[in-house]
Amino acid sequence: MSLQDELKAQIVKRLPELDVVIGWGQGYDSLHRTPLFITSEADVDKLVFDPLCVHNLSTYLTRYGSAKRIGVVVKGCDSRSVVELLQEKLIHRDKVMVFGLPCEGVADLGKVKRALAAKDLDMGRVRAASFADGDLVVTVSGQEIRLPMAEVQADKCGRCRYHNAVIHDEFAGQPITEAAPDTYADVAAFEEQTLEERMEFWREQMERCVRCYACRNACPLCVCRDYCIGQSREPNWVSQRDGLEEKFFFQMIHATHLAGRCTECGECERACPVDIPLLLLKRKLGKEILELFDYRAGTDPDAKPPLLNFKVQEDTINERGW
Repeated sequence: MSLQDELKAQIVKRLPELDVVIGWGQGYDSLHRTPLFITSEADVDKLVFDPLCVHNLSTYLTRYGSAKRIGVVVKGCDSRSVVELLQEKLIHRDKVMVFGLPCEGVADLGKVKRALAAKDLDMGRVRAASFADGDLVVTVSGQEIRLPMAEVQADKCGRCRYHNAVIHDEFAGQPITEAAPDTYADVAAFEEQTLEERMEFWREQMERCVRCYACRNACPLCVCRDYCIGQSREPNWVSQRDGLEEKFFFQMIHATHLAGRCTECGECERACPVDIPLLLLKRKLGKEILELFDYRAGTDPDAKPPLLNFKVQEDTINERGW
């Protein structure tokens, strides 16, 4: 039985206990998958799972409240967001059923687009997509093109330490036993630049921000969308002017609100329509939290995020010795 068939069987078995199961279905073309909300066995046939299933579906969990019992299908990085939501009591464990999966990596459609453009091909003309022998195989303009997954895989997957769902009620497939170390080499390389170089980099990036809030809306831990500081008028923290200061201010607030909470799923960066490397900001804060508190977000359901937890004396900070 394939992993996808095993997952479908698990959902069919548990569906009578649930109001809805959130998985992935076929999108508007062969390269895109979209969230699928399963309420009947007929919907289960629409379920798909492959490296094009990139959405972190835990984003939808906080939108149901506690009135419904929800099932959600998660990869390793997605499951960390479920853990974080549980830690913060933003969802209730008895109201959420987690269908866990192993994941060897997902495709970055930005890389796919650039790889096809290098061959003078338009991603919008792709008519079929499948996976074979570690390659993404696409049919575009009558040609069959093989793109090695190693070349079009999302950067986050190359440093993933959690290929298997860290929390689950059902688990389909075989767990992946090997994991890459994450040394935050990308952040360390950025830190080697001067302050002036770093500031100029972010000025150039933030100039392109259109404040569409896609990064916020895609984030599973950004739960105060109806009261977001970026749009609040009482109090009016950030104006709606389209200047660099407002854009930078919003993105810094967004990043700091996620300090110690961000599971680095990369949804903010994936959703950004102008390709701002927002995950670099989140990873910088994640690196600081790891060094200060020895804490990785979303890995232990019984732990408390360090910035949401008061201690008279931190375990790894010698406050009294300063």
